[in-house]
Amino acid sequence: MSKNVRFKVQPGGSIKGRIRVPGDKSVSHRSIMLGSIAEGVTHVSGFLEGEDSLATLKAFQAMGVQIEGPHNGDVTIHGVGLRGLKKPSVPLDMGNSGTAMRLMAGILAGQDFECELIGDASLSKRPMKRVTDPLRQMGAEIDTAEGGMPPLKLKKGQPLKGIQYTLPMASAQVKSCLILAGLYAEGTTEVIEPAPTRDHTERMLNGFGYAVHTEKLDGSASKMTVTGGGTLTAMNIDVPSDISSAAFFMVAASIAPGSDLVIEHVGINPTRTGVIDILKLMGADITLENEQTVGGEPVADVHVRYAPLKGIEIPEDLVPLAIDEFPVLFVAASTAEGKTVLFGAEELRVKESDRIQVMADALNAVGIHAQPTHDGMVIVGGKQQVQKDEIQSHHDHRISMAMTIAGLTAVSEVVIEDCANVNTSFPTFLTLANQVGLKVTAEQA
Repeated sequence: MSKNVRFKVQPGGSIKGRIRVPGDKSVSHRSIMLGSIAEGVTHVSGFLEGEDSLATLKAFQAMGVQIEGPHNGDVTIHGVGLRGLKKPSVPLDMGNSGTAMRLMAGILAGQDFECELIGDASLSKRPMKRVTDPLRQMGAEIDTAEGGMPPLKLKKGQPLKGIQYTLPMASAQVKSCLILAGLYAEGTTEVIEPAPTRDHTERMLNGFGYAVHTEKLDGSASKMTVTGGGTLTAMNIDVPSDISSAAFFMVAASIAPGSDLVIEHVGINPTRTGVIDILKLMGADITLENEQTVGGEPVADVHVRYAPLKGIEIPEDLVPLAIDEFPVLFVAASTAEGKTVLFGAEELRVKESDRIQVMADALNAVGIHAQPTHDGMVIVGGKQQVQKDEIQSHHDHRISMAMTIAGLTAVSEVVIEDCANVNTSFPTFLTLANQVGLKVTAEQA
């Protein structure tokens, strides 16, 4: 896709069939990172061939790691060990990926060479103080742009030292960054999170034979502990399908009458299933079939049938477990009978776009009453009215895809601007959408 792509969605239709969405982006990023610093050869299947995870792959190639692929989702990584990375000759471009930049900062803070992490215009506006502040406490020397924004310039400094750090707010990216830095630190690093967040880093490190201990604390808090100086041993990784990508089709089948859809081999890690829990609370008909464990990650086929949804107050403890899925959950709420209230989700304001404001604007543009608040939204569901104007995605892939799903129940054609970034996480989105019954086309704008 060029950098200016417009989606056009025709309303109506039901969602039917069996599909498999691309590999999990979170697991794909981590498979390259950990495979590169492991001893031996790591084989990955199901790797997401989107721009974000390919940026991570290219970054490690630039640091001297031999990586073959991806070929149809298969990648072979010849690990160089914890201390085997080489100084890159160019800045490492993380593209649109906040995950990649924050996790890479943890790994690179422990190297004995200088390097720079850069990103696109959207990533360059995303806050990095949340990782640079604790990394500096560990002894890292990092320069940023004004306000703690990218680019990040990591300097060769003294060896890192383990710290105990309590996250101000639940964030898997910050937690993972500090755990990865802890691999390189003298002594023990302890990270305390106030509420559960996705635990792919801990699971995968344990799979590579590097112990990360998790301890439940009072309430919903947990403590992760890692001791520096160990070794990662290569393993085989089968990347499950991304629940964040599957979520668009879960909502589509939930809101379009007559729908009956199976999404295969979806990762159902309990730190990621908030979207299923929230949809079920709204009355969605979702069942898990063929449950199994693959490479330490639970997977299942997700079977969704149409069911009328009702508005709910979203439980705050589910918010961190569905943080990336809220754009499309807002679409589900827009079709639900009654009022849906979200609070405790201020993190949405510092994603690829301000997802609270941008989704409120988009839903209001198709005649849904959506009122943004400082940390969430109030949506009064009902029949969408005639579209007022073209929808602005603000170059945010999840906004583009969420509003494509919203087009199912619109009363006229929905036009969404700036959709090229869908390629960052879900390059086959349009193909699968049309395969199961949506009517959506892309054109150069």
